[in-house]
Amino acid sequence: MARKRKQEDEGPKKKAIYTLKLDEEQREKLRGILENGPYLDFEVAYADFAYKAENFNVVCYTSGKVVVQGKGTEDFVTDILEPEVTGDPRLGYDEIHHPEWFEPHAGLDESGKGDLFGPLVVACVIADGTAVRHWRENGIQDSKSIASDARIFALEKEIRKTDGVVVKTLHMGMEKYNTLYKKFGSNTNRLLAWMHSTVLKEAFAVKPVEWGMLDQFSKQPLVQRNLKDVPIDLRMMTKAESDPVVAAASIVARALYVRQMSDLSKEAGEPLLKGASAQVKQQAVRIVKKFGPDALPRFAKINFKTSNEAIALAEDS
Repeated sequence: MARKRKQEDEGPKKKAIYTLKLDEEQREKLRGILENGPYLDFEVAYADFAYKAENFNVVCYTSGKVVVQGKGTEDFVTDILEPEVTGDPRLGYDEIHHPEWFEPHAGLDESGKGDLFGPLVVACVIADGTAVRHWRENGIQDSKSIASDARIFALEKEIRKTDGVVVKTLHMGMEKYNTLYKKFGSNTNRLLAWMHSTVLKEAFAVKPVEWGMLDQFSKQPLVQRNLKDVPIDLRMMTKAESDPVVAAASIVARALYVRQMSDLSKEAGEPLLKGASAQVKQQAVRIVKKFGPDALPRFAKINFKTSNEAIALAEDS
C-alpha cells in the first residue's frame, strides 16, 4: 500500500523516449547546444550526430529525425529542445494540440503492402483517452520509426493487454492472397479496402465508436463504400500514424507481418528480405530455382512486377 501511495504522489510516469523531425536550421542549432554542453559524442549508424548525458541520449539521424531516449528525456525536451531549438512546446500538451486523439475512436493501418515477400496484414484498434495516455507514456508510436522487432513485439503485447482496448487483425496465406488479388480485379487498393472494412466491422461490433482514422492509401473512399451499414465516420489523412490509435494499429499489423515472415523464411530455408529491391529480386530468383516457378506464389505477391522478372531471370540462367 505504501508503495502504491508513493507512486501516486510521484505523479504520472515521465516519458523515456521522444521523437520528432527537425529542419536543417533546427538540427544545426541542436548540434551547437550539444557540442558546447556537458555531453559526450558517440557514433550511431546512419546518424548525423549523437550525444549522451548521464541519463539520456540524443541521436539525430541523416533523415532529420531526432530521438531522445533515457530517464532524462522529458527534462531535456521541455528545458532545452523545445524552448531553445523548436520554440514550440509540444511535450505534455498533446491534449491541447490534438484533443481528438483522446476521444474513443478506431485506428487502422496495414503492413506488408510494399514487400514482395509475405502477406498483406491489416489491423484495427479501438481505444479511448485512458489507453492513449498510457501508450504515450510507454513509447507507442508509428511502427516505421521502430527498427527492432523485439521492441515491436513488446509494444504489441502492451497494446493488447491495455484495459478496454479492442484489437482485430486480418491476413491470409500467400496463395489465398494471390487468389483474392485476382478476385478484386487485380487491384491492391480494392483488396486492401475490403480487408480494412472487414476488421473495422469486427472491432465495431465489440465496441462501437463514433469515428475512426485511416492512413490514406487511395484518393477514392474505397473503405467507406464497404461501411454503408456501419454508423461510423471514417476519416482519412496522410501520415495518420501520428494518431496514437493508428500508431497502435501499425504496431499490431507489423508484429503479425514479422511473425508470418518468420514462418515463410523457415519454409524457404533462408531469411526472406523485406521490400522489393534488387536484392529481393535475386532472392526470388533463388527461390524459383530451388522450388520451381509454380512455388513462388507460396512466398511472394504475384502482382509485383518483380515476381515475373524473377521467374524470367531464373529460366534464362
